[in-house]
Amino acid sequence: MRHHYLGNTLYFEIKYKNRTSIGIYLKNGMVEVQAPRHTPDEKVIHVLEEKWDVIQHKLGELNEQVQGPKDKVYEHGESFLYLGKSYPIKITHDSSIDQDNVAFDGQVLHIYVKQLEDEKIRQALKRFYYKQCKALVEKRIVSNQHYFKQKPRSIRITDSKTTWGTCDSNQQLTFNWRLAMAPMKVIDYVVVHEMCHMVHLNHDRSFWRLVGKIMPNYEEQENWLAYSNWKMTI
Repeated sequence: MRHHYLGNTLYFEIKYKNRTSIGIYLKNGMVEVQAPRHTPDEKVIHVLEEKWDVIQHKLGELNEQVQGPKDKVYEHGESFLYLGKSYPIKITHDSSIDQDNVAFDGQVLHIYVKQLEDEKIRQALKRFYYKQCKALVEKRIVSNQHYFKQKPRSIRITDSKTTWGTCDSNQQLTFNWRLAMAPMKVIDYVVVHEMCHMVHLNHDRSFWRLVGKIMPNYEEQENWLAYSNWKMTI
């Protein structure tokens, strides 16, 4: 089926199920509406129009994900993720400074570099995310420590290509610096996840019960990482 609204055309499929409310899901780039049996088409359309902006936003994100992340050009106004939101950068070329650095004022990522080169800007951003990730992770560990008898022996920030965090048998925790790009709730989840490995090294039922006890909505945070990791780049 299709519906035209606010200048856009939405193609969707309706599946009638034994349920009490209408749910809207994105599957394989398509919109699937799950509705109670015998639901009038008019009611489905009404719900779609109520959620129109959200649906269009999600479809846009999926389209961007399929195309893949765009190459960064490191120019004024270009956006970078920090704590789950996109912020523009402002680059200042200052040959008198001792070291390239980045400062965040709540609205803009200010980048100060001795040499106006893409790689210098990129490395300054990477150091910023490393530093912020370590500070954020350490705070969340302290905040969640009351759930655990064990304490981490060490905390490291790494440049992993495959994991967001790890915990070894010596209770040494490592975290991916890109986590600084994620929302605070997502960082909290990854921290809790790895701290739970201090108790259960494997992903067995006991492990997931402990994770769920501390963070009942952890699946929401996993989903954010699954759908947003592609844009966590510099």
